[in-house]
Amino acid sequence: MPELPEVETIARGVDARVRGDRIAEVWFSSKSEPFKTPPARQVKGLESRTILGVERVGKHIVVNLSSAGIRFSTKSPPPAPRPPHPAAAQWIVHLGMTGRLLVTAPEAPIAPHTHARLTLTSRRELRFVDPRRFGRLEFRDLARSHTFAAAGAEPLSIGREAFAALFRRRRLAIKAALLNQSLLSGVGNIYADESLFRAGIRPRRPAGRLTHDELERLRLALRQVLQNAIRLGGSSVSDYVDADGVRGFFQLEHRVYQRAGDPCLVCKTPIKRILLAGRSTHFCPHCQR
Repeated sequence: MPELPEVETIARGVDARVRGDRIAEVWFSSKSEPFKTPPARQVKGLESRTILGVERVGKHIVVNLSSAGIRFSTKSPPPAPRPPHPAAAQWIVHLGMTGRLLVTAPEAPIAPHTHARLTLTSRRELRFVDPRRFGRLEFRDLARSHTFAAAGAEPLSIGREAFAALFRRRRLAIKAALLNQSLLSGVGNIYADESLFRAGIRPRRPAGRLTHDELERLRLALRQVLQNAIRLGGSSVSDYVDADGVRGFFQLEHRVYQRAGDPCLVCKTPIKRILLAGRSTHFCPHCQR
């Protein structure tokens, strides 16, 4: 499943290509699974709106939209979706396990399992492709609904004390706590493993027993790992590609994830793999304590 760096990379790529464009026509597939909002309602809500900007919120991609009928020049993109033109609606994309959000030319071949095609006035298309259909598409009219928000804290900006408070008195393993989206939004299996390794913390340790210094090491390690992964376009270990269909490179920087049995890059001890909260978990028995 795409995690924070992959979703951030896609959101930035889509934003750079379609900000200021207008949605002229919308097509959805007949498969029901991807639609959190009924397709007919999404078509009616999306058509004729201008894209004010695209951002990541947790593991979701949020397309901020103007009021219906408001147009901006595609040569001069509008400002960020705040006054004088605040977002009037949002199209929310969750990629699920295998989802892709691509910006293409209309004549580009249509990939199997394409479930959405938004034709833009610039003669580009925004396409949602999802073979396993675990992704979700939602439309919100902000006159009738609240702005989409993540359940947990933002790991790229959370401060020291707020981060430590998330885990205070929690008995669950720190790896499981990192994956809890109501605590931190966007962290998944890859970046939890990689951050715990860099912080020197074993994934099974109870979150509430970590010291303040250990939690600060983890906070900084997590932020650094996520920032580096964004810089390298995310980790392509399965189906992930960015908005142009290009694979990421951070998988070349993995130190423990999916390296079970390989020597630790620091101490040469074989990397171990265990199941923790039903998830594959990778760590170094020597470097992580």
